[in-house]
Amino acid sequence: MAESWFSLSRDDQAEALEFAAARTGRPAHLLEKDIWVVWVLSAIYESGLASKLTFKGGTSLSKVYRIIDRFSEDVDLTYDIRELAADLLKQGNPIPESGSQEKKISSAVRHRLPDWIEATVRPVIASALAKAGLEAGLALAGKDRDKLILAYPAVKTGTGYSAPTIQLEFGARATGEPHHVQPVACDIAPEIEGVTFPVAQPLVMAAERTFWEKATAAHVYCLQGRLRGERYSRHWYDLAAIAKTPHFAAACADHILARAVAEHKSMFFVEKDAAGARIDYFAAASGQLQLIPTGESLTALENDYAAMLEDGLLALSQPSFADIIEQCRVIQDEANSAGHAGRAPQGTGRVGGAGKKT
Repeated sequence: MAESWFSLSRDDQAEALEFAAARTGRPAHLLEKDIWVVWVLSAIYESGLASKLTFKGGTSLSKVYRIIDRFSEDVDLTYDIRELAADLLKQGNPIPESGSQEKKISSAVRHRLPDWIEATVRPVIASALAKAGLEAGLALAGKDRDKLILAYPAVKTGTGYSAPTIQLEFGARATGEPHHVQPVACDIAPEIEGVTFPVAQPLVMAAERTFWEKATAAHVYCLQGRLRGERYSRHWYDLAAIAKTPHFAAACADHILARAVAEHKSMFFVEKDAAGARIDYFAAASGQLQLIPTGESLTALENDYAAMLEDGLLALSQPSFADIIEQCRVIQDEANSAGHAGRAPQGTGRVGGAGKKT
């Protein structure tokens, strides 16, 4: 009978990680972290939370769709707004009808989400740890206490850029749709015989929506020139990777989805450009998308990308920063061409029913 990964001694785990690292070209400490990513997804999606949380972001592109060859360590999860703030939605519509309604919803989310994480999510993971006989720390973190950090006893460590923690980051101002259930396995599993590794069946956001989420994030950076923390260059790498798959053409052709993302961000993520003007997400989704920063903004992004390379997050495929920027220039042009073709008639603002796909 195959032995569970977590029943192996630390010496045996270290040997297996080194063996798999040599075979795959991936750093041993990231292969280990990946095991814990899948384990925590398994703990969540084998619980009563399975239908209420949508797994999204770069880790979903890596673990589910196999689109990116980048190790993505954070687990981004959307708790359905219709669960957390049902009493504040007008006729169940997850998109606010006004700025004042948005403020009420966002305020409620900020106050309710940490309590829900503490009272519901943390016990689920703690129970799964106890059941498996594992020891790991669990702590709420973040300015809004919307992150749950799982600190595991690492066998292998890297440069320090990627810590031995799994960050579960929760949001609750969307539905997570469109989404569907997909299988997830550990990257090390095919390399080690006679050992069983965690598997999971998360509810995953569609890659087409992830494209527009990342494209609009990059658009905001280009207009602001301000990095939002480390590894922000991941968005450009991910966009270049998505563009090599059928998901890119599907995303460009889905004008309703593009405008739904714009509508959602226009209400919940209001941003201003470097000159203080409000950023128009609808323009970005309909022919005026900007993905190429300039000047110091470009340099800051390049330095951030270099730091990602140094810690092995792109162990197998390491395109140059210049190549990624050039690919994103092509993506920008193609998305804008498609956006012009699908532009809504002048004078139409809200997407209406499309908001239900956020």
